[in-house]
Amino acid sequence: MPATPLPDRGLVAVSGPDRETFLQGLVSNDVTGLGTGMRWAALLSPQGKWTTDFLMFEAPGIAGDAILLDLPRADAAMVVERLSRFRLRSKVTLSDRTGDMPVGAVWAEEPPMAALARRDPRLEAAGWRTYGTALEGDPAAYDRHRLALGLPDGTRDLDRDKTVLLEAGFDELGGIAWDKGCYMGQELTARTRYRGLLKRRLVPVAVEGPLPPRDAPVTLDGGVVGDMRSGAEGLGLALLRLEAARAPALACGEAVLRPMVPEWMRLPAPA
Repeated sequence: MPATPLPDRGLVAVSGPDRETFLQGLVSNDVTGLGTGMRWAALLSPQGKWTTDFLMFEAPGIAGDAILLDLPRADAAMVVERLSRFRLRSKVTLSDRTGDMPVGAVWAEEPPMAALARRDPRLEAAGWRTYGTALEGDPAAYDRHRLALGLPDGTRDLDRDKTVLLEAGFDELGGIAWDKGCYMGQELTARTRYRGLLKRRLVPVAVEGPLPPRDAPVTLDGGVVGDMRSGAEGLGLALLRLEAARAPALACGEAVLRPMVPEWMRLPAPA
């Protein structure tokens, strides 16, 4: 069973009687009725651009029956600070719980034997997240797995206060609740969808040659059509203009990139 710890992940606890309604008005996905499941959501700037994203789930008995946010470890303190700005009279407590429980990943069909496990809601093939169980394995193995699936990983693939959610697959991967009502940044997200304003997508690519660095320009017939994001061992993600996402080959420095549009990704029909 492929499994690995995820040492670069942290946890933020949102506890208190108003935790659901508090988060509901701030994040991109529905917070109500989490039950024993998990949902992917983003926190946006007031202008509708990505700030961070997380997997959120209920954790009975932890931090006073909290909703936990599984997010990049480096973002935990920032998220506590930003969410605290909106507390006002809400009866919520925000705390950085990074280090309280180890976070891990298991990509298998059956639920893992773990103190606490939740299925990754983005794709069935993404597997499970585990909490409170010390796993053994190489974190690089999970990185290769998520690259093959086309799953973005925080600031390695997205640009804070610049990325639009639909560029990063939040629609197809269930990170947006279109019927939940208002939340911070909703207007731009909705306008991008309903007016067809999307021009770029984050696309998995096979890398032939040396792995390009982040932000290396990607070209097609000599013209820049995107830039490289994260990568490892012949796989990567690149932010590409839509017309380049279906190209058989692209250039990036000394490497050749071959887009691998996954089955879950919806691209507009070519003109």
